[in-house]
Amino acid sequence: MRLMIMFDLPTETAEERKEYRQFHKKLINEGFLMVQFSVYVRVCVTRQTAKFLENRIRKFLPRGGLVQSLMVTEKQYNDMHFLVGKPIDDVRNTSDRTVIL
Repeated sequence: MRLMIMFDLPTETAEERKEYRQFHKKLINEGFLMVQFSVYVRVCVTRQTAKFLENRIRKFLPRGGLVQSLMVTEKQYNDMHFLVGKPIDDVRNTSDRTVIL
């Protein structure tokens, strides 16, 4: 299971830029990896874990902008097609390192 967080946050004022940086830093601290600018993903073992993580993110949402989440299975995530550009062969972003005990 993957939890994707997509966001579009305003950065016009100093306060908005500060909220953006804090939100971004907290996503990284929660174990999310950047797929594209403003699109982050994290592996979750179960849907329940993904929902738990989504609720944690709700606690540090910025006041403005748009933040969306999407839960997808590993199969759905691996069926992603690259229309332009090349996939990054980073082991952190593949299902190869997912270990289910």
